[in-house]
Amino acid sequence: MTEDDRIDAVLNEVGPRLRRVRRDRGVTLADLSAATGISVSTLSRLESGQRRPSLELLLPLARAHRVPLDELVGAPPVGDPRVKARPIVRHGRTMYPLTRQPGGLQAYKVIQEKPYEAPEPRVHEGYEWLYVLAGRLRLHLGGREVVLTAGEAAEFDTRVPHWFGPTADGPVEFLSLFGPQGERMHVRARPGKSG
Repeated sequence: MTEDDRIDAVLNEVGPRLRRVRRDRGVTLADLSAATGISVSTLSRLESGQRRPSLELLLPLARAHRVPLDELVGAPPVGDPRVKARPIVRHGRTMYPLTRQPGGLQAYKVIQEKPYEAPEPRVHEGYEWLYVLAGRLRLHLGGREVVLTAGEAAEFDTRVPHWFGPTADGPVEFLSLFGPQGERMHVRARPGKSG
Protein backbone atom coordinates (compact mmCIF):
# COMPACT_ATOMS: atom_id res chain seq x y z
CA MET A 1 0.00 0.00 0.00
CA THR A 2 1.46 3.36 -1.04
CA GLU A 3 1.37 6.53 1.05
CA ASP A 4 -1.35 7.93 -1.25
CA ASP A 5 -3.43 4.78 -0.70
CA ARG A 6 -3.07 5.17 3.08
CA ILE A 7 -4.15 8.81 2.92
CA ASP A 8 -7.16 7.90 0.76
CA ALA A 9 -8.13 5.14 3.20
CA VAL A 10 -8.02 7.58 6.13
CA LEU A 11 -10.02 10.22 4.24
CA ASN A 12 -12.64 7.64 3.16
CA GLU A 13 -13.32 6.87 6.84
CA VAL A 14 -13.90 10.52 7.82
CA GLY A 15 -17.46 10.77 6.43
CA PRO A 16 -18.85 7.70 8.24
CA ARG A 17 -17.04 8.80 11.43
CA LEU A 18 -18.61 12.29 11.19
CA ARG A 19 -22.07 10.75 10.75
CA ARG A 20 -21.53 8.42 13.72
CA VAL A 21 -20.34 11.26 16.01
CA ARG A 22 -23.29 13.47 15.00
CA ARG A 23 -25.86 10.70 15.52
CA ASP A 24 -24.32 9.59 18.84
CA ARG A 25 -24.86 13.14 20.08
CA GLY A 26 -28.43 13.29 18.75
CA VAL A 27 -27.69 16.30 16.52
CA THR A 28 -29.48 16.90 13.21
CA LEU A 29 -27.75 18.15 10.07
CA ALA A 30 -29.71 21.42 10.45
CA ASP A 31 -28.51 21.84 14.08
CA LEU A 32 -24.92 21.16 13.04
CA SER A 33 -25.23 23.58 10.12
CA ALA A 34 -26.45 26.32 12.47
CA ALA A 35 -23.55 25.64 14.89
CA THR A 36 -20.79 25.55 12.25
CA GLY A 37 -22.01 27.78 9.41
CA ILE A 38 -21.52 24.89 6.98
CA SER A 39 -24.51 24.27 4.70
CA VAL A 40 -26.70 21.19 5.24
CA SER A 41 -25.93 19.97 1.70
CA THR A 42 -22.16 20.23 2.29
CA LEU A 43 -22.48 18.36 5.60
CA SER A 44 -24.57 15.66 3.93
CA ARG A 45 -22.07 15.24 1.07
CA LEU A 46 -19.19 15.17 3.55
CA GLU A 47 -20.83 12.42 5.63
CA SER A 48 -21.69 10.35 2.54
CA GLY A 49 -18.16 10.61 1.12
CA GLN A 50 -19.21 12.69 -1.88
CA ARG A 51 -17.17 15.64 -0.60
CA ARG A 52 -13.54 15.36 0.42
CA PRO A 53 -12.84 16.58 3.99
CA SER A 54 -10.65 19.65 4.43
CA LEU A 55 -9.37 21.52 7.47
CA GLU A 56 -11.80 24.36 6.71
CA LEU A 57 -14.65 21.89 7.25
CA LEU A 58 -13.17 19.66 9.95
CA LEU A 59 -12.03 22.37 12.38
CA PRO A 60 -15.51 23.87 12.95
CA LEU A 61 -16.97 20.35 13.18
CA ALA A 62 -14.42 19.31 15.82
CA ARG A 63 -15.21 22.51 17.75
CA ALA A 64 -18.98 21.95 17.49
CA HIS A 65 -18.70 18.32 18.63
CA ARG A 66 -16.05 19.22 21.24
CA VAL A 67 -13.70 16.48 20.15
CA PRO A 68 -10.05 16.60 19.09
CA LEU A 69 -9.48 16.87 15.36
CA ASP A 70 -7.54 13.59 15.31
CA GLU A 71 -10.64 11.81 16.64
CA LEU A 72 -12.62 12.97 13.60
CA VAL A 73 -9.85 12.05 11.20
CA GLY A 74 -9.06 8.76 12.91
CA ALA A 75 -5.36 9.45 13.33
CA PRO A 76 -3.39 6.35 14.25
CA PRO A 77 -2.60 6.01 17.94
CA VAL A 78 0.75 7.31 19.11
CA GLY A 79 3.31 4.56 19.45
CA ASP A 80 4.78 3.43 22.72
CA PRO A 81 7.19 6.21 23.80
CA ARG A 82 9.21 4.04 26.17
CA VAL A 83 12.83 3.30 25.34
CA LYS A 84 13.09 -0.47 25.40
CA ALA A 85 16.77 -1.09 25.77
CA ARG A 86 18.51 -4.28 26.70
CA PRO A 87 20.86 -3.74 29.60
CA ILE A 88 24.58 -4.12 29.00
CA VAL A 89 26.47 -5.78 31.87
CA ARG A 90 30.24 -5.21 32.06
CA HIS A 91 32.69 -5.32 34.95
CA GLY A 92 29.90 -5.34 37.55
CA ARG A 93 28.07 -2.41 35.90
CA THR A 94 24.58 -2.63 34.47
CA MET A 95 24.14 0.04 31.78
CA TYR A 96 20.78 0.89 30.26
CA PRO A 97 21.16 2.71 26.91
CA LEU A 98 18.89 5.77 26.76
CA THR A 99 19.73 6.69 23.17
CA ARG A 100 18.92 4.58 20.15
CA GLN A 101 21.08 5.95 17.35
CA PRO A 102 24.63 4.70 16.87
CA GLY A 103 27.51 7.16 17.10
CA GLY A 104 27.31 10.68 18.43
CA LEU A 105 26.32 11.51 21.97
CA GLN A 106 25.33 8.41 23.97
CA ALA A 107 23.32 8.38 27.20
CA TYR A 108 23.21 5.58 29.77
CA LYS A 109 21.64 4.95 33.14
CA VAL A 110 24.24 3.00 35.10
CA ILE A 111 23.89 0.92 38.25
CA GLN A 112 26.96 -0.51 39.91
CA GLU A 113 26.68 -2.68 42.98
CA LYS A 114 30.24 -3.49 44.05
CA PRO A 115 33.36 -1.35 43.89
CA TYR A 116 36.46 -2.51 42.05
CA GLU A 117 39.34 -3.71 44.20
CA ALA A 118 41.56 -0.89 42.91
CA PRO A 119 40.85 1.86 40.38
CA GLU A 120 42.45 1.32 36.98
CA PRO A 121 42.37 4.71 35.21
CA ARG A 122 41.89 4.61 31.45
CA VAL A 123 42.33 7.11 28.63
CA HIS A 124 40.36 7.35 25.36
CA GLU A 125 38.95 9.93 22.96
CA GLY A 126 35.80 11.72 23.98
CA TYR A 127 34.11 13.75 26.68
CA GLU A 128 31.99 12.40 29.55
CA TRP A 129 29.33 13.90 31.81
CA LEU A 130 28.15 12.09 34.96
CA TYR A 131 25.12 12.83 37.18
CA VAL A 132 24.57 10.85 40.39
CA LEU A 133 20.99 9.73 41.03
CA ALA A 134 21.56 7.69 44.21
CA GLY A 135 24.51 6.53 46.28
CA ARG A 136 28.07 7.84 46.15
CA LEU A 137 30.32 7.79 43.07
CA ARG A 138 34.13 7.77 43.33
CA LEU A 139 35.80 9.60 40.47
CA HIS A 140 39.55 9.34 39.90
CA LEU A 141 40.59 11.99 37.42
CA GLY A 142 44.17 12.85 36.57
CA GLY A 143 45.55 11.62 39.89
CA ARG A 144 42.87 13.32 42.01
CA GLU A 145 39.87 11.64 43.67
CA VAL A 146 36.49 13.20 44.37
CA VAL A 147 33.29 11.64 45.71
CA LEU A 148 30.02 12.73 44.10
CA THR A 149 26.71 12.33 45.93
CA ALA A 150 23.10 12.35 44.68
CA GLY A 151 22.38 15.49 42.68
CA GLU A 152 26.02 16.23 41.85
CA ALA A 153 27.50 16.19 38.36
CA ALA A 154 30.98 16.07 36.87
CA GLU A 155 32.28 16.47 33.34
CA PHE A 156 35.72 15.75 31.94
CA ASP A 157 37.83 15.14 28.88
CA THR A 158 38.33 11.37 28.63
CA ARG A 159 41.91 11.87 27.38
CA VAL A 160 42.70 12.58 31.05
CA PRO A 161 43.31 9.30 32.96
CA HIS A 162 40.01 8.52 34.71
CA TRP A 163 38.06 5.86 36.58
CA PHE A 164 34.72 5.93 38.38
CA GLY A 165 32.68 3.52 40.47
CA PRO A 166 30.81 3.16 43.75
CA THR A 167 32.35 3.84 47.14
CA ALA A 168 32.61 1.08 49.73
CA ASP A 169 29.34 2.44 51.22
CA GLY A 170 27.22 0.57 48.69
CA PRO A 171 25.78 0.71 45.19
CA VAL A 172 25.60 3.83 43.03
CA GLU A 173 23.12 4.82 40.33
CA PHE A 174 24.06 7.53 37.84
CA LEU A 175 23.54 8.91 34.37
CA SER A 176 26.42 8.95 31.93
CA LEU A 177 26.52 11.03 28.74
CA PHE A 178 29.46 10.27 26.50
CA GLY A 179 30.49 11.98 23.29
CA PRO A 180 33.13 10.04 21.36
CA GLN A 181 33.98 13.15 19.35
CA GLY A 182 34.45 15.29 22.46
CA GLU A 183 30.95 16.77 22.54
CA ARG A 184 30.40 18.76 25.73
CA MET A 185 27.23 19.13 27.76
CA HIS A 186 25.68 22.57 27.88
CA VAL A 187 23.69 22.98 31.07
CA ARG A 188 21.49 26.03 31.36
CA ALA A 189 20.32 27.04 34.78
CA ARG A 190 18.74 30.11 36.27
CA PRO A 191 21.24 32.33 38.03
CA GLY A 192 20.99 32.13 41.82
CA LYS A 193 19.50 34.98 43.79
CA SER A 194 22.14 37.22 45.28
CA GLY A 195 21.95 38.56 48.80
